[in-house]
Amino acid sequence: MFSALRKYLLIPRLIRLSSSAPKDPLTAWDQYWGNVRSTGATGDVLWDSGSDHELNGYRSKLAHLDPSLPVVDVGCGNGSFTRLLAGFFPLALGLDYSANAVERARLESEDTANTAFAVCDMTAPNAAETVAKALADAGWTGDANVFIRGVLHVLDRGGRAAMAANLLPVVGSRGGVFLAETNFRGTPVDYVTHLGATRKSIPAPLEWAIRGLPMPGHFGVAQRAKAFPTADWTLVEDGAANIETRPLSNPAAPDVIPGYYAVLRAR
Repeated sequence: MFSALRKYLLIPRLIRLSSSAPKDPLTAWDQYWGNVRSTGATGDVLWDSGSDHELNGYRSKLAHLDPSLPVVDVGCGNGSFTRLLAGFFPLALGLDYSANAVERARLESEDTANTAFAVCDMTAPNAAETVAKALADAGWTGDANVFIRGVLHVLDRGGRAAMAANLLPVVGSRGGVFLAETNFRGTPVDYVTHLGATRKSIPAPLEWAIRGLPMPGHFGVAQRAKAFPTADWTLVEDGAANIETRPLSNPAAPDVIPGYYAVLRAR
């Protein structure tokens, strides 16, 4: 029993670390991305595995999306998935809340011709217009596909609903949405210990996220049903997913967080 309870001795340290995170989400994310020194498998970003393995696991699900349309990568961060998606769609447009993330994504994507990036808060009232302008600036008009990975689980219920509503005019009648989110069912303490945190040490990318960012929640069937109501959306497919992080416990392989995926179309 002591062994099972020992992980809860982490709580005071987690409280101290998380108390330093900025209270304003935009400040938190912009500060986080502004301080990133490197990305990929040996970098600072917890959720950037530096591999195409996770995306390849989504290939059969992405086949539900029209490959002749561009894809909008919502919450693109440093553009790691945007660049991978550019291999399957004629244009991959990466959007992020943080201007520092977008700047880094542009720099890291200079050698990928069919990518574009723009700053956009997809929960804001004018989000659909911002997306339309960014697509037009890249030479596209009309419907688009949407890819979301690891964004909805850090939003509250209102933010999720606002994002889903803003996506309706983006996808129109031809596009679709693919989403993949962490769906870890334990407590925050269980979550960080799953990723290698102990009383004595916390992997640096994980500690940096705890210090600087809001604590993530989980996103599964119930959360998707509330955010994407059946009055507006048709569920095409859903199920379990594996969300990969930067290697933490083993330098040769990413760590994996249990997740959830869904493919949706507007009604």
